[in-house]
Amino acid sequence: QVQLAESGGGLVQAGGSLRLSCASSGRTFSRPILGWFRQAPGKEREFVAAVGWNSNITYYADSVKGRFTLFRDNAGHTGYLQMNSLKPEDTAVYYCASTEFWGTRQVADFGSWGQGTQVTVSS
Repeated sequence: QVQLAESGGGLVQAGGSLRLSCASSGRTFSRPILGWFRQAPGKEREFVAAVGWNSNITYYADSVKGRFTLFRDNAGHTGYLQMNSLKPEDTAVYYCASTEFWGTRQVADFGSWGQGTQVTVSS
């Protein structure tokens, strides 16, 4: 079983940056893709980005492409979401989760959800 825990959220002004972390433990090889999602108040949870635990191959939602970068540490136990040029519409609770299905952006394909971390971008 995989356990994930997010950290690094906070309050930032528009145009600023934040780095979120997702620490993993357990059998990460069983779900070798790490994904980030976000959920704003009153909206559905949406895909942000994903990376292979054993590689730095990534894919992103169009809304964050060019602004967010997802990578993992060399040991493969922690994934990072570097968020630059933040916008007020990026305000949400950010979650990490894992899956065995490369390329998927579907919430239902992911499991082992963390507890979430709040990101608030002020205008």
